[in-house]
Amino acid sequence: MNDLLPSFQALLTPEGRALLDEVRGTAPADELAVATRLRRTHPPELVSAAIGQARLRQRAAAKFPAEDAERMFFTSNGVEQSTRAVVAAHRAARMRDMGVTSVADLCCGIGGDAIALARAGIRVLAVDRDPLTAAVARANAEALGLDGLIEVRETDVTEVDTTGYDAVFVDPARRGGRGRVFDPEAYSPPLSWAVAKALGAPRAALKIAPGIPHEAIPAEAEAEWISDGGDVKEAVLWFGTEPGLVRATLLPGPRTLLGRGLPDPAVRPVGRYLYEPDGAVIRAHLVAEVAEEVGGGLLDATIAYVTADALHPTPYATAYEITDQMPFNLKKLKALLRERQVGNLTVKKRGSAVEPEELRRKVKPQGPNAATVFLTRVAGAPTMLIGRPAR
Repeated sequence: MNDLLPSFQALLTPEGRALLDEVRGTAPADELAVATRLRRTHPPELVSAAIGQARLRQRAAAKFPAEDAERMFFTSNGVEQSTRAVVAAHRAARMRDMGVTSVADLCCGIGGDAIALARAGIRVLAVDRDPLTAAVARANAEALGLDGLIEVRETDVTEVDTTGYDAVFVDPARRGGRGRVFDPEAYSPPLSWAVAKALGAPRAALKIAPGIPHEAIPAEAEAEWISDGGDVKEAVLWFGTEPGLVRATLLPGPRTLLGRGLPDPAVRPVGRYLYEPDGAVIRAHLVAEVAEEVGGGLLDATIAYVTADALHPTPYATAYEITDQMPFNLKKLKALLRERQVGNLTVKKRGSAVEPEELRRKVKPQGPNAATVFLTRVAGAPTMLIGRPAR
């Protein structure tokens, strides 16, 4: 990656910045024509770097506010691995509310979390050992006018003295040469190193994959699962807060559901309503808390669908009104959908091997009406539930 450093540094020159302004918003189909024209008056390597950066900025707009993405700098890995801005802002707000005024951000990447922390008024030491990544983080702090609060240091995080900082934030790399890494000890640095670092700080937050097994969570940590718009984005281990606490946080909001150690809900017959818990709630193992809130039980002991007889609006689950229940049978489902003139069919599954696209292809829905079909199990039996979003 470091062979890209000179090209990136060239983008920070007046000529490079002017090129970035000129190629802003270039559509993929127009890149070749634009590059051919610009190479008549600019170095080819600089033109390629500018167009590549414009492409990365367009991708980054899915994670960062558009006005930030247009001014920031990115690497391909940086766009892929950086925290979504609303999630980083939530975490930074929690730290600020804890009284944190300074943070050592270890494995800072392109600086997305450091930016959120600085905007919360927190002084940040941002550390990354990769020269290009550190240079990008430094350029981003300057581009957003936050270089007075963010110091970027290019070094190995294991060599950084964090004494004197109120908190430590660690975002280990969870991708290797073969893609995503699932073993926490295969993170870079390993989770055990990050936990040891966290235990030596007044407060700490460790960003981890949301699929981490609960048994791998240290007893000293609070665990928070975060979703944005219904999509689970990450889990965070907090130290210096409330050990053993589990929470699910839904953005925007935030809305936070705290674990109370409830036993698993009882399995009960299908009621009028089905509740689909948010992914963060499921990952946090807080389905029981949702079931208690809506006065419901489970369709099946192994399935995270809650059913109830009454409608109780909750931000932690999406409610559907169930109109039909039948054993799994594609022929009968096709006949029912034809009778109801259902053309807009949403297929959801949990505990079924059937793929939604396969089912849609086989039943060939046609008509002006809409419906949702759930492929699941009810008390162990493969079942189809048909319904619609509750009003």
